[in-house]
Amino acid sequence: MLLFGVLALGFAAGRVKIGGVSLGVAAVLFVGLAAGALDPRLQLPEIVQRFGLVLFVYTVGVASGPGFFASFRRRGLRDASFAMGMLAFSALVVVVAFKLFGFSAARAGGLFAGALTNTPALAGVIERLRDVAHGDERLLADPVVAYSLAYPMGVLGIIIVLAMARERWKKELALSKRGNTLDVHSVRVLDPAACTMPLNKLIKQRGWRAVFARRRRGAEMDVMHADQPLQVGDLVTIVATPDEIARIADEIGEPAEEQIELDRSDLDFRRIFVSDPATAGRPLRTLELMKRFGALVTRVRRGDLDLLPESNMTLELGDRVRVLAERSRMKEVAAFFGDSYRALAEVDVLSFGIGIAAGLLLGLIPIPLPGGGSFQIGMAGGPLLVGLALGALGRSGPVVWQLPFSANLTLRQIGITLFLAGVGTRSGWVFSQALGDPGAIKLVLAGAVVTMSTTSVALLVGRKLLRIPAAKLFGMVTGIHTQPAALAFATETAGDDGPNAGYAAVFPFATIAKILLAQLLVEILR
Repeated sequence: MLLFGVLALGFAAGRVKIGGVSLGVAAVLFVGLAAGALDPRLQLPEIVQRFGLVLFVYTVGVASGPGFFASFRRRGLRDASFAMGMLAFSALVVVVAFKLFGFSAARAGGLFAGALTNTPALAGVIERLRDVAHGDERLLADPVVAYSLAYPMGVLGIIIVLAMARERWKKELALSKRGNTLDVHSVRVLDPAACTMPLNKLIKQRGWRAVFARRRRGAEMDVMHADQPLQVGDLVTIVATPDEIARIADEIGEPAEEQIELDRSDLDFRRIFVSDPATAGRPLRTLELMKRFGALVTRVRRGDLDLLPESNMTLELGDRVRVLAERSRMKEVAAFFGDSYRALAEVDVLSFGIGIAAGLLLGLIPIPLPGGGSFQIGMAGGPLLVGLALGALGRSGPVVWQLPFSANLTLRQIGITLFLAGVGTRSGWVFSQALGDPGAIKLVLAGAVVTMSTTSVALLVGRKLLRIPAAKLFGMVTGIHTQPAALAFATETAGDDGPNAGYAAVFPFATIAKILLAQLLVEILR
């Protein structure tokens, strides 16, 4: 009753907009805090939040794996340096608060962990203090009090700053969404210079991001082969963004008044679900569709986004591919991909269970620290890292690690809501009692300053200096804070998977850095 009551009220509260801003799924946390503050018995078992956290981070990892490693190869050092620099800034703000307000070293460590919403960092602080506490429970409680006071604002503060940034960059976010929209248009080839080499080499040479689908040469209509050149007079259909189509038309000829993309007399097109595990997790080029069926994939729809297919793109269960082929071959193509909607709601429990079990085992491995001691990346870090690796791997023989897109989203939402409800109800009573502490207001204010200044500076540096796209930057900021609730808000704000990619790009670095920095703060300030 408590769990589903908090979830229902949280979702209702999350839909309320004030000044055009709503909390979304993050409202579940605050409803949980309110419920837990009523009575110490009103708290969910710890397994609820742990189970939810594991579900959430693993599904985010699996979905973000391909993009993470592709991004890491290109910008890994930049992303790691960005995360480390922002966390070093946070630690500096905590040191300033320590000097101004006279906090103890233990509370400073808890303040750092709470303002950056990282429970493993708090655990590291407590373990570091055990060596000097000598059974003094009050000393061990100090970081917990600071953490519980700073944590709620640690979540809300990020959301407030992101909401303000959303208003400032709403045009860019809207253009980003529109930039993903693909269109199709017929173009007449007029430039002889565009007919001197095979189409695939021409596309690579000129840097076009487009698919040439149909070709009408004289009276014949067929599917365009990438290894054949264009000819002057060809009428071709091009799939790309509207701006890219216009650029290509200017380079090779002119837009045609006659539109051949809707002619289904010889060639047909349809959307087909990728539901057969034999085709999922494989690069598109290895499927050899042209050789098998004379068919061409012109678009890949993943979730609500249309993606332009490339030869090295890996198809995922749940993708909907738009295929162009002869009408007589279309049933064969559909059978090849599976085209079963029902299968997309099913989860391969074998791969899912192995992946999460491996992640939990990784999270338990102790990692030694310089000067003695060790830490674990825990339930948040282990499943995420394994999910990233398996998501990038795609498949191992017959085992497909990727989850169907719709199933992934469902499990992800269940996970984040269970996590938020569990954390909220278990922290509510401690939080309400901590409000009576003489230094409570100072800790709340200091935590808000740490959270909001770190978020603001990260957005400023990421946007102005590093030129990171707004959607991905939102995810990177939530990853620096290792905050799933803020990630959910950022994803709702952006409307695409950019925040998830940004979150996954910095989360591993941020988690480890915060555990080390929190303990370092205690040692330096003690």
